[in-house]
Parts: sequence; structure tokens; C-alpha cells
Amino acid sequence: MMWQEMTTVKSLYSPVEISVADDPRWARVVARDRLADGQFWYSVMTTGVYCRPSCPSRTANPKNVQLHDTLEAAKATGFRACKRCNPDGLSTAGENAAIVARACRLIEESEDEPSLADLARAADRSPSHFHRLFKAATGLTPKAYAAGERAARVRNGLASGDSVTEAIYDAGFNSSGRFYEKSNNILGMTPTTYRSGGANEEIRFAVAQCSLGALLVASSKKGVAAILLGNDPDQLVRSLQDRFPKADLIGADGDYEALVARVIGFVEAPGLGLDLPLDIRGTAFQQRVWQALQEIPVGQTVSYSDIARRIGSPKAARAVAEACAANNIAVGIPCHRVVRNDGSLSGYAWGVERKRALLDRERRRT
Repeated sequence: MMWQEMTTVKSLYSPVEISVADDPRWARVVARDRLADGQFWYSVMTTGVYCRPSCPSRTANPKNVQLHDTLEAAKATGFRACKRCNPDGLSTAGENAAIVARACRLIEESEDEPSLADLARAADRSPSHFHRLFKAATGLTPKAYAAGERAARVRNGLASGDSVTEAIYDAGFNSSGRFYEKSNNILGMTPTTYRSGGANEEIRFAVAQCSLGALLVASSKKGVAAILLGNDPDQLVRSLQDRFPKADLIGADGDYEALVARVIGFVEAPGLGLDLPLDIRGTAFQQRVWQALQEIPVGQTVSYSDIARRIGSPKAARAVAEACAANNIAVGIPCHRVVRNDGSLSGYAWGVERKRALLDRERRRT
């Protein structure tokens, strides 16, 4: 069999031959780019195997490599499939994703919360290995995922008219006491209040003006539940009503306006800090992201990828961006300090210009 060291690239005028080392696909092989898997394959003359681009084996000399557009072309070399990257089947990443997907279904379909040992055994992995796989893929530990699933069952049960006790036990809680210990974190309120759609929950609020426009601050008994920015005060109130459709919205008194003044003071002079109790309502993943945002020092910025790594989910940059967009507590949870990987500004729920103004102000004050 004659070995070809050159890859032919057709132009409008005549075929142009380039070496494998100069082919842009080779750089993806060197980088072990998992996103290239399925787009092309390569074979190595000295080892007699063909591989997928993400193969973890030692990088071959490009002079001994041929690139193939299809799996069939790679097989036609007569070489054998690499045992490390399994080019004929699922990639390691694909296999891991399938393992995690099956585990998620097992958690969702089990009446009681499966133990880590049970999940690992079903996946044919050690508990520690499975735990790492699951967290890397979902951004949550298996226990946190199961807790989120049980919380969803409680919410669905309460919404469908089940009694509080039925909803708690049907969701897999072994006792009502264990549930009530976590009910505020799970529902953001008591089960009875949640079942009534938040009815009778009191939300105090006030609207004021700051250098960034209109600002609305709203609080539950637990703490500040919303800080909203905008141009139209009436629109901010309507937005608050949308967020708490059945709560009793109460225009705040002078004492509450003093709290609003503290928020305005922080907006104008970030170095003052904002030490207020917060009523943070979100999924387990969102709360992990928001906690990481609160740890970013004033005057500094990080990327979505940075936050994903900090919470132990390096592949969840997009989910981090979605969590930032879902943040209801502007400046209190400083999602404005998160930028793109190249440092440029990305979207901001209250406008990119406000984001730029907040960052500029923080840099000047530090």
C-alpha cells in the first residue's frame, strides 16, 4: 500500500497539496479537540492504528499520519481501531455522557433517593470515579441533583392539589421534619404559602432614583428578594408583580427607605460594600453560581468559564451565563462582574451600558 503524506485540497484552479502538519485539522489532533470527533479521523503508519481527533495517545509525527474525512476511509487503510480512543464507537466523552444520563433517569424514576454506591454500581464505576463524572457533566453532585428532583416533586405535588404531607412523602422525604428543615431553601417559603402561589406572602418595596436610572428594592421577611434597575419606575413595579404574582406588595415606609438608601449608596460608591441579608430563590446550580459571584472582589472581573471552574463544573460556562441572566438581585449578586473570555462585555439584564458604568465606577473606587 502506498502511503500518502500529503493532503489534497482543491482550489478553483488546480489541486493544491499541503502537508498534514500544515492542515488545520492537525492542530485539532494535537489539541485533542473533542469537538472534532466525528468530523474526521486519522491513521498512523508506524503503529498501524486509526484514531479519533481527541485520542489521548502520544502525538504522532505528522509525517507518519494520514487524515481521513470518513470512518470508512480510515478503515480502508487496513489498520486496526485504536483501543484507547475507540474510533468506531462512542468517544470517552460520549460514553461518560451516556452514563450520567442513565444515572439521572435512575434518580428521577426512583421513589427513594439512590445512594452513591447504588448509582456507581449501576454505572459500573467506582463511587469516586462516578461522582467526578456526574459533577463534571451536570455541575451538581448526585446528592444535589437528587435533592433538586425531590424539590421538583414537592412543587408539582403542591401545585396539583396534594396535601402538604402527601407531597412531602411522595417526593421521597422520609419525614416531614427533615423536609421542613430545608423548606425555605427548597421552596423559598413555607409549603402552605407555596401551594397558594405565594398568596399572603408580604413583599415590601420602594422605588428611588440613582445615577443609573430607576431602582426598585423589594424584601421578604427573609431578606432582600429583588433589586431591579430600569428607566421606568412603573415598569419596575410591574416586573416585581410578575415575579411575585400572588404576594401582597406593600409600599415601604420610611424605615424601609433607609435600606433603599444603603443600596443606592453602594451603587454610587461600590467601595462601601453592601452587607444585607438576601432572600435568594433559585435552583441548586443557580445558587452555587450566585454564591461564586458574591465572592468576586469589587473592581475585578472574571469570565463565565472562570466561574464554571470555581464551582467545579468547567464545562458549564453556558449554564453559568443563564444563571447570571436569571439573577433578580442586581449589584447585591454582582453578575455585572462577569465578562466574556476576551474581556469584552456581554449581555446584562439591565442593559450593557449600566454594566459598563458599574464596572467603570468600581475600578475608579478601588
